[in-house]
Amino acid sequence: MDHAEAVRMFFAAAPEGVVVPGAVTGGAPARRLRDALEPIAMHDVWSSRVGKACEARGYDFFGAYVGGRGGPFGGQAPGALVAATFAVFEPGFVGSTWDSARALLDVEELQRLRDDETAASLREVLGDEAGSARLAEVAGALERAVDAVSGAGRPLFSALRARPRPSDPAGLLWRAADLVREHRGDGHVAACVAAGLDPVRMGILAELWVGYPLGEYSGTRAWPEEMATAGARRLAEQGLITSAGPDAELTGDGRRFRDGIEAATDSSQDDLLAALGAGDAGFDALVADLDRWSQACIDAGAFPPDVRKRAAG
Repeated sequence: MDHAEAVRMFFAAAPEGVVVPGAVTGGAPARRLRDALEPIAMHDVWSSRVGKACEARGYDFFGAYVGGRGGPFGGQAPGALVAATFAVFEPGFVGSTWDSARALLDVEELQRLRDDETAASLREVLGDEAGSARLAEVAGALERAVDAVSGAGRPLFSALRARPRPSDPAGLLWRAADLVREHRGDGHVAACVAAGLDPVRMGILAELWVGYPLGEYSGTRAWPEEMATAGARRLAEQGLITSAGPDAELTGDGRRFRDGIEAATDSSQDDLLAALGAGDAGFDALVADLDRWSQACIDAGAFPPDVRKRAAG
């Protein structure tokens, strides 16, 4: 799948009447921060400029994604490690994609390419604000927060944090937003594992929780149909979803269960939120600016417009 095809697949508008659940829109500060910065953190994935630069070196959409996101582990990292940290993708798919990605280009060179092109793309999208004192202030606040917290139990976050930081404010904003995203992502995987979930059921519960039909989002994670069906059946047997069919929804118990995972994920970011001064007016202003810059990414076609995609991550 090339970048343009991925855009055609994921950039469709949400069906009329689709709304993000209250657990997201009225979420805790950690959730508000996560949603405010998601389009910025994922700029390297959805920017057409970055996609074209990677395609010029032989990468398709998933090759650039897996090679880029797993790249901080270094070129000698086994595919099984990358797959384990990504969690919700089928491991064989991640492993083979990782092997292909690192065969195309030295992993460090791919990292530099994505760093440079992402910063340049974000500067284009944000225009004059890319060089503003406020953007540099927000980027610095996020950077100080991610440097202040422990990396214990957070492999993707820790590997990315160990990389050199971009020098310009727009690049630093992207990197800091990506670090907050990976910090939360590692915490979310830990919460799901602690709740007894396997990767297939993680994906199904997440997609139903944000309003996708069964299989529409989890189906992009490369699981064979029989494994996806088995996961849905198990959730139905557990009383967490209404059925294993296309009209499946979360049951009351299922929504409470998934809300609990979200609460545990939020709690895993307590130290980072404290470092950002959550609860103060300054935090609210920071979230508002991030949300505004993220909307600029969406308006520029550098992130899917469907509200469910922003909520699902």
